Amino acid sequence: MSYTSVLGGRHHRFDTLARLLAAASPERSGDRLAGLAAASEQERVAARWALADVPLAEFLAEPLIPYETDDVTRLILDTHDTAAFAPVAGLTVGEFREWLLSPGADAGALAALAPGLTPEMVAAVSKLMGNADLVAVARKVRVVTAFRSTIGLSGRLATRLQPNHPTDDPAGVAAALLDGLLLGSGDAVIGINPATDSPKAVRDLLELLDGVIQRYAIPTQSCVLCHVTTSVDLMSRGAPVDLVFQSIAGTQAANASFGVTLGLLDEAYEAALALERGTVGRNVMYFETGQGSALSAGAHHGVDQQTVEARAYAVARRYDPLLVNTVVGFIGPEYLYDGRQILRAALEDHFCGKLLGLPMGLDICYTNHADADDDDIATMLTMLGVAGASFVICTPGGDDIMLNYQSASYHDALYLREVLGLRPAPEFEAWLDSIGLLDEKGGIRETTGAAHPLTAIGKELAA
Repeated sequence: MSYTSVLGGRHHRFDTLARLLAAASPERSGDRLAGLAAASEQERVAARWALADVPLAEFLAEPLIPYETDDVTRLILDTHDTAAFAPVAGLTVGEFREWLLSPGADAGALAALAPGLTPEMVAAVSKLMGNADLVAVARKVRVVTAFRSTIGLSGRLATRLQPNHPTDDPAGVAAALLDGLLLGSGDAVIGINPATDSPKAVRDLLELLDGVIQRYAIPTQSCVLCHVTTSVDLMSRGAPVDLVFQSIAGTQAANASFGVTLGLLDEAYEAALALERGTVGRNVMYFETGQGSALSAGAHHGVDQQTVEARAYAVARRYDPLLVNTVVGFIGPEYLYDGRQILRAALEDHFCGKLLGLPMGLDICYTNHADADDDDIATMLTMLGVAGASFVICTPGGDDIMLNYQSASYHDALYLREVLGLRPAPEFEAWLDSIGLLDEKGGIRETTGAAHPLTAIGKELAA
């Protein structure tokens, strides 16, 4: 089926739905690298005019990637909830945009609709929206999850404390961990990217984190971001695994490049649930995604990178995760060239994930060879805070010395909580208060020396 529109007296024709979606996408380097980007701004606008008239139901009738050859397509179509879809089933993409921006699309309506939406539908409507539209709709959606802390409540912003070290040195990890706790970070998860996927190294890190969490009754969860097969093996051996992590993508072939299948994720999910380590909830999975991952694996099937990214959220949704975050600037300028493209992708990913019912957070970041800087971090952080992101990733000083990229810092999270009146997860906030780390306004108390409430933890970690 082809799609046409007339703009400025010129006829524009798009041979497939995938081609139409790609041409309608905002400019980004990854789509240009793949040969999918619109040839001109006029063609991009023409594609958006045509896309606005496409019925939402057409995305069910015309899969972008064949049902027979892709298990993510099968997952999307086989789990589609027609009853939930019914309220918008007669709308076009353009009409859906207008409804999303209307008062009728409130939190309750959007939550009820989520099972009826497919990734392709939400990706399509995002292409017709400006940045402010993406913020306005996403902030209406609340997705609440829980393990030892509750994530996603209104008026809250959680953080992942990321104490990475280039050699997994326990002293280096401990120093970064203490730094984050001192500044009120860690309520979403204390998560380490290990320098090696060695089961012994991963288990050592898990036991270090679990020891601190249990001994000081910190209401949070730990995660060492190893491959899912390593987690499954360690769980079978009694290791203290709270959350199972895995990077995922939006096609079967891209997931295969990560060494992942849906069956393997099913196995890990059931094993983690069986451990029953949560105290206030049973959300046990943690997923990371990123625009460009399918293209980098040669597994995008001619679909634009933002739409493929949204398809990854169908995989995540299957496992009712505690946390999902897009590492939006991490893959590099080949896919998102500069701060402007990274910001746009961040807002798109957050919007699409929230509409599909996911607890979306972000690693607001850039690699050192991208055309971006710390002012871009501040802009993205502020806009995503306004948009209602569930959590953000924080690193010591905003500089990850193991992965060698720039992200938000512990201080950045304090800034965002202060200017937007946001607070940590309630269980974690109560713990901070119980050890005397909160001041009378609910901010982090500036206490130093032997009187500091975390001095005991610091001494133990140093030892």
